[in-house]
Amino acid sequence: MRYQGSLYRPPSEADACILQATLGCSWNRCTYCAMYRDKAFSVRDLDESLADLREAGERFGGRVTKLFVADGDALILGMPEWEAILSEAAKQFPNLRRVSCYAQACNVLEKSADELATLRSWDLSRLYIGPESGDPVTLKRIGKNTTFEQFVEAADQARAAGLEQSVIFLLGAGGTERSAEHARESARLATAMNPEFLAALTLTVVPETPLARMEEKGRFELPGILDLLTELRTFVAEAKPDDALFRTNHASNYLPLAGRLPRDGAAMAASIDAALSGQVKLRPEWSRGL
Repeated sequence: MRYQGSLYRPPSEADACILQATLGCSWNRCTYCAMYRDKAFSVRDLDESLADLREAGERFGGRVTKLFVADGDALILGMPEWEAILSEAAKQFPNLRRVSCYAQACNVLEKSADELATLRSWDLSRLYIGPESGDPVTLKRIGKNTTFEQFVEAADQARAAGLEQSVIFLLGAGGTERSAEHARESARLATAMNPEFLAALTLTVVPETPLARMEEKGRFELPGILDLLTELRTFVAEAKPDDALFRTNHASNYLPLAGRLPRDGAAMAASIDAALSGQVKLRPEWSRGL
């Protein structure tokens, strides 16, 4: 496989083969994000992507069970590109059981219902979508180009097509000013999107991002550890999807949790209460990261 610039994938794709079919992020204006600022967005030459899949097939073949299509919002690829990539992947990896990618809600909404269903029939199976917040004020402040209602509409369309969704929220995204609103509205959006998988990460203010400049000017303040845990507690107590696997296993988080929401919400809230009272040790700063 050939890669350009930094490469990112969700924690649950740690053992996936990664195909960089697009470069960067087509939006790339979220104030907190530095993931793709080292490259301009473009779609890789399809022949290069197919050649990479063939090379991976020759080297790893039957060992590959998961394929993650990068970079930041690969769902933007056109249907002919997706058909060629998914067809080649099925040919090269006989034991392939999951193909996934990051997706913006606008990418989902730009595809028709028939196109989404066709992608599922070609074995694209999971979308990773990052609203980061459900609070309308916070969504605007962090540079999201999508509203609460659009995230819900995109989730409904993906679900109707049979596509699994893993939805990601970002503790601390509302700053100290909107910490409570951010937590409460994120739980409400998680409920409305009703995904199969939910995750919470903790915001890190990355140098040279717009958010870092806002912090330097006193226009943003990251909540302290106890406030971040309080946001997490609000989220697990109030998010009521039908049945979602919830994890905080990302290295940015202070308290790793795993369970199902809403079934295990009370138990996870109790674990957070124990952490807030000092009975449970938190992940030390030296071991946290992006």
